[in-house]
Amino acid sequence: MPRCVCIYCAASQRVDERYRKLAEQVGARLARAGYELIYGGGDVGLMGVLARSVHRHGGRVVGVIPEALQEREGIAYELADAIIVTQTLQERKAVMFTRADAFLVLPGGFGTLEEVMEVLTLRQLGYHHKPIVLLNQEGFFDLLLRFFEQLRRERFVPDRWPFAVASTPDEAFALLERALAPTDSSHADRP
Repeated sequence: MPRCVCIYCAASQRVDERYRKLAEQVGARLARAGYELIYGGGDVGLMGVLARSVHRHGGRVVGVIPEALQEREGIAYELADAIIVTQTLQERKAVMFTRADAFLVLPGGFGTLEEVMEVLTLRQLGYHHKPIVLLNQEGFFDLLLRFFEQLRRERFVPDRWPFAVASTPDEAFALLERALAPTDSSHADRP
């Protein structure tokens, strides 16, 4: 069974073309690496670009979408290999979390930030040891990372981050592949 990577990213249709190109690159790389995509199930914004790219490159797509969003015309990616319909956003996140072997975070808005903050918190509290990688291409997450650094300086969070940061898709996949490689050692070195 292929490893499953949960990707959080924007649903906004208004984002700059460079973010669409990033989602296209990530989708192609994910499929070529043999990973299954699990994501929010959308056919809009970076979500749609990502899912279509995975399919174009021979990969498998699993969408998880709340019923209320699925009912809106044009929102759901109907060509997904599997679509899991949930009652709530909370249930959607739980399904994605449970099925994922790793998390990759692309540029996004409030929803993306909320999702990544939950998996970071769960990792920090020891509820999972799944790798988490923020793809900080062109410094998209720089302000957030500076804020995280302030939290660390002020001792609100531990000195060791529960995630890794990559600047390019190649670097992100190298981190994921290293973290997902079979090993007998502890999970301590995972991103």
